[in-house]
Amino acid sequence: MLPTKTLLIPTEDGRADAFAAHPDDGERHPGVLMYPDGFGVRPVLREMARELAGHGYYVLVPNIFYRHGPAPVIELPEHIGEEVRPAIFDRLMPMIEAHSTERVLSDADAYLRFLTARSEVGAGPVAVTGYCIGGLLAMRTAAAHPGQVAAVAGFHGPVAVDGPEGLHRRLLSGLTAEVHLAHAETDLTPEALAELNRALDAAGVAHTSEIYPGTVHGFTMSDTDAFSPSALQRHWDRLLPLLGRTLANG
Repeated sequence: MLPTKTLLIPTEDGRADAFAAHPDDGERHPGVLMYPDGFGVRPVLREMARELAGHGYYVLVPNIFYRHGPAPVIELPEHIGEEVRPAIFDRLMPMIEAHSTERVLSDADAYLRFLTARSEVGAGPVAVTGYCIGGLLAMRTAAAHPGQVAAVAGFHGPVAVDGPEGLHRRLLSGLTAEVHLAHAETDLTPEALAELNRALDAAGVAHTSEIYPGTVHGFTMSDTDAFSPSALQRHWDRLLPLLGRTLANG
């Protein structure tokens, strides 16, 4: 398992703590910005970053709540069960609500600038991936950086929360990246999925967008009750070919 290193990213509002994982071979590798879910940076994200890095990528995972302190911003149990989820979200929601679109875009500029300046990251486009709220941040980042972001993937992310009009205005206007969106059965009905895919088609976005069978929100996260091993594998089966198609690996 690859080691991770702790980093500090300069932003307009201070310094965001982050961690990175990458092959320790002295070579340059394509960059991937990975946004965590609403529970934030924790061991499961380190595991996923190391897994992705093992396929030949430099993976940067920022603490999106750095304005409220370094990660972990709140103490989390080793396993986030349904019995503790409401109390945790009571503490997290003010931070999520304070993370305005202006802050998202300002931070995205800083994260990408930092990522592409790393000596371990190769020249060329990068990818952005995210989980839960991080999926929405990934889409906003990709839309704000056409040409620089070649691929974007969002897993159980609320990308359709604003409906088709909001989707076009906030996420699809100017988007040039190839997109993969993975939805839980409990997040999106087949009818809502069809509406979302029509919006992606109308915007001319190359994409796959699908409901992962038998899943509930949060299915990629092994430290929650929502975890589905088969859905996590499906996530890798979609993500790795996407990155292989769009980034110059190695």
